[in-house]
Amino acid sequence: MKLNELKNWADKQDATDKMPVLFVGHGNPMNAILDNPFSRKWTELGKELPRPKAILTISAHWLTRGTHVTAMKMPKTIHDFGGFPKALFDQQYPAPGSPELAKEVQKLVTATEVQEDFEWGLDHGTWSVLKPMFPEADIPVFQLSIDYYKSPQWHYDLAKQLSELRRKGVLIMGSGNIVHNLRMVDFQNRTNYDWAAEFDSKIKSFIDSGNHQGIINYDQLGTVAKMAVPTNDHYLPMLYSMALQDKKDEISYFNEQMDVGSISMRSLLIA
Repeated sequence: MKLNELKNWADKQDATDKMPVLFVGHGNPMNAILDNPFSRKWTELGKELPRPKAILTISAHWLTRGTHVTAMKMPKTIHDFGGFPKALFDQQYPAPGSPELAKEVQKLVTATEVQEDFEWGLDHGTWSVLKPMFPEADIPVFQLSIDYYKSPQWHYDLAKQLSELRRKGVLIMGSGNIVHNLRMVDFQNRTNYDWAAEFDSKIKSFIDSGNHQGIINYDQLGTVAKMAVPTNDHYLPMLYSMALQDKKDEISYFNEQMDVGSISMRSLLIA
């Protein structure tokens, strides 16, 4: 589905139809307040997507032992970064939470016990994208943590258990980056590394062919995988999104560029 067809599609949907699923390459937190191609596309999506009843995010920046879901009525805005201008730290995203849907997640997920969380909030993997996308912050938002001690296959299988939320008006969004190697960023020349482009292209080919097992077993791609995914915190949210694709869903891409050489901003709309 082309992005310019999304609004027409959304206008025809009934309340019982599935919500789309997103995977968003969020990249630099400054994208939340900069006017650039990434933030402009997020703004465009916010106008074209069917309005969700709530948004569930799986962010690269909430890693836990065990699985947790935010269950507070008003999650705080977390500024989980350093070295950025005060203007970024001043940003707030005062969206309400959804304790009721947090309990629904607890019922749906049988792969593990999901614990309610009342301390976390909305980290920048969530609010930096949603602020341009839904600037009014009037849609309930809640987060599901990533158990960093589990395998990619485990996360993929857990994500499948969330599929019923799509028919309850919940927009599910994974937020990370397919390629994410901070040690290799090139702020000066913004050179795209061959290994980064190769890995990004290979994962895209798996997505296009429906080869979910190839996506899960990304580490079998060898050296390019080790360079592109030195740690899989930013990669795992994409598995949550891909696990929610069903046979009738089509996938389109946006923000397909590399940024600062070693971060892929490739993002997916599954609908």
